[in-house]
Amino acid sequence: MLNLGSLKISLPAVQAALSGFSDRPMRMVSRRFGADFAMAEVVLDDHVVLKGKLRDRVFAIGADDHPIGGQLLGSRPEQLAEAANDLVEGGYDLVDINFGCPVKKVLGRCRGGYLLSEPVNALAIVKAVISAVSGRRPVTLKMRRGFDDSVESERAFFSILDGAFASGVASVTVHGRTVEQRYIGPSNWDFLARVKRHVGSCTILGSGDLFTAEDVHRMMNETGVNGASVARGAIGNPFIFRECRALFEDRQVSPPSMAEQRDAVEFQLAESLANYDHDYAGRTFRKFGISYADLHPMRPAVPQAFIAARTTEDVLDVLATWYDATREWPDAKQRETVSDLIAAGAERKADSPRSVQ
Repeated sequence: MLNLGSLKISLPAVQAALSGFSDRPMRMVSRRFGADFAMAEVVLDDHVVLKGKLRDRVFAIGADDHPIGGQLLGSRPEQLAEAANDLVEGGYDLVDINFGCPVKKVLGRCRGGYLLSEPVNALAIVKAVISAVSGRRPVTLKMRRGFDDSVESERAFFSILDGAFASGVASVTVHGRTVEQRYIGPSNWDFLARVKRHVGSCTILGSGDLFTAEDVHRMMNETGVNGASVARGAIGNPFIFRECRALFEDRQVSPPSMAEQRDAVEFQLAESLANYDHDYAGRTFRKFGISYADLHPMRPAVPQAFIAARTTEDVLDVLATWYDATREWPDAKQRETVSDLIAAGAERKADSPRSVQ
């Protein structure tokens, strides 16, 4: 059980907020395969408080899509407070503040991870949001382990962390890379263990390098964090939540069968077609299909087929060809663990590094 303030989550592995990914179709397929709690896509406070199509999309939450968290990006306490109130009024079950996004455009506008270098403004935002929410919903925080590796950055991190808990946040999610690292190099789980020891009984979720249920289980065992926020590891892999539950219950974990993979891709594509226009649904599902294909026994042919797809009809053709229920397929493959990926990366030439994803 994971306690996020008043929310009691039965599985301590939750689906993270992912810009451009964690839309309703992704959330619903994650729930179908075991996720108890899911975050919507990270959203700018402007898009919440200003009327328009983007605002309408933010509040298009179905009755079957709960509990759901909304994650906000911004730099001004008063506007983030207004957006947080709107999320509560619009039916979100939790409000999360993003102090971790490493995207250059976000940093350039003093949002996301940039705020880790401005603890005074960061804590002003936390206090304003908590005041606006007024205890109606839990307020949580997403951070990276600092803006960079400097002593000053680490000092700012702990200042924000301590101040946020003192102000009343229900939990803090900590990603084990710095903002400057983006996604290069391994996530520092030793730092997560330090953070958990530092805060004692306060709730910490770990993030970074969680691509299999075994990764989640190992992070929680090695660091002592209360839960795990699964981000890129859930893209095209909703099965990770079912597998996490099996591990926590000491049950055997096995790769998803081809029938289960077909069920997932067909379900998510159907959700996309139900929520978007026909042409956009195929285009947006294509990026998920590439990740789903990583589980297919016929790698690398299936990822290449999705990469080559350009239209919704192309995507439907890939599904008909490579997820054909009448065809005999080899046994499904398990995804590589983060240890496998790191080991593979160590074998590459030092002058051509590649992010561990």
